[in-house]
Amino acid sequence: MEENEKILLFEKMPIPRAIAKLAIPTILSSLVMVIYNLADTYFVGMLGDPVQNAAVTLAYPVLLAFNAVNNLFGVGTSSMMSRSLGRKDYETVRQSSAFGFYCSLFSGIVFSFLCTVFKTPLLTALGADEVTRAATDSYLLWTVTCGAAPSILNVVMAYMVRSEGASLHASIGTMSGCFLNMILDPVFILPWGLDMGAAGAGLATFLSNCFACGYFFVLLYWKRKHTFVSISPKKLKFQRFIVLGVCAVGIPASIQNLLNVTGMTILNNFTSGYGADAVASMGIAQKVNTVPFQIALGFSQGIMPLVSYTYASGNHKRMKDTILFAVKLMLPAMVAVTAGYYIWADGLIALFMDNEVIIGYGTKFLRAMCLAQPLIYMDFLAVGVFQALGMGKNALIFAIMRKIILEIPALFILNRLYPLYGLAYAQPAAEFVLTIAAVVMLKRIFERNQKS
Repeated sequence: MEENEKILLFEKMPIPRAIAKLAIPTILSSLVMVIYNLADTYFVGMLGDPVQNAAVTLAYPVLLAFNAVNNLFGVGTSSMMSRSLGRKDYETVRQSSAFGFYCSLFSGIVFSFLCTVFKTPLLTALGADEVTRAATDSYLLWTVTCGAAPSILNVVMAYMVRSEGASLHASIGTMSGCFLNMILDPVFILPWGLDMGAAGAGLATFLSNCFACGYFFVLLYWKRKHTFVSISPKKLKFQRFIVLGVCAVGIPASIQNLLNVTGMTILNNFTSGYGADAVASMGIAQKVNTVPFQIALGFSQGIMPLVSYTYASGNHKRMKDTILFAVKLMLPAMVAVTAGYYIWADGLIALFMDNEVIIGYGTKFLRAMCLAQPLIYMDFLAVGVFQALGMGKNALIFAIMRKIILEIPALFILNRLYPLYGLAYAQPAAEFVLTIAAVVMLKRIFERNQKS
């Protein structure tokens, strides 16, 4: 994207059109990623073996932990890059992107090494027992031992490409890997193919992430004269202001994700006490519920470059109008989706496993979980604004509130009051409080920038 095109997008283009250009590809990318996660669950579910499905569910917190690195160097670097673009400081954009890329690569290698060395205690911490341990281990072999680095790199590079307004290219890269994963899943998982079960789902994920990384390498080489994103070793400079600028946003975002992993691990450990059927049902309900969650997250992340740019360039009115338009557009949509999920919960669960016990558990889980959908959109939007403006401390406070103060204690309390089914109400309870806090914080941001 040429410099004048960036200026047109960030400074001149009508807000609805600019948001559409930035957010729609990001939402589509998020949706496709959810669909490919659902594809793992769907094709493994076709085996009719709750143990295989439970393995994918138990391993999911480790894959979610990748987002700790994605957020540290993806969210942190992209925020730094967009704010630098707003100041027309293009050399900092290049150096920031190189810093984010090489730190992500190194972190992926370290992540893979540590999870492999400490595999036995890791499986125990995830809630795997003698029934589910072997299947969970085989899934982690491909997704983590072999796949940590490409999984992290393709997400971080998508963030960097998106930071300068090229949302379409970022989404094509991630979606290409997702589509390949959905094609490979049945071949590797099902008996008519390689009959690998959960391990086949892991292998398909690994190959797909490698393909997505390849797309971004080709893209950056092709656009090398027309992009500020750089992965050249010559641009890797550990300058203090770049490290602090990336980490100020990235570390709170990373901690937020680690707390999400902690909460999910506690949830899975509680659920595993009720048997493999309950674990499989909870996993299916969680993944079905992630579809609207990812739409909300994709939208909030999609508008982040515009919010960062307008804030750094001093155009606070355009920044405020962008955020308010996002609320007016998405909040009613999330309410409508919640109603649909609540009404058709049993049919949605039945799509993934035709088992009366699974459907019975899953329907109750999903009807509870979906109540958080409109609430979590406001939470995601507020955190996205904090990240875009470089307000890492605020994002960290929200993360601590969500998990440590609200959701994790709610898991213990609600499971005691309403065994098993109460677990699914923990997130809606936490998000209700966070939505109130999000509205208050956004109002304060608007008031502060109106005076400046």
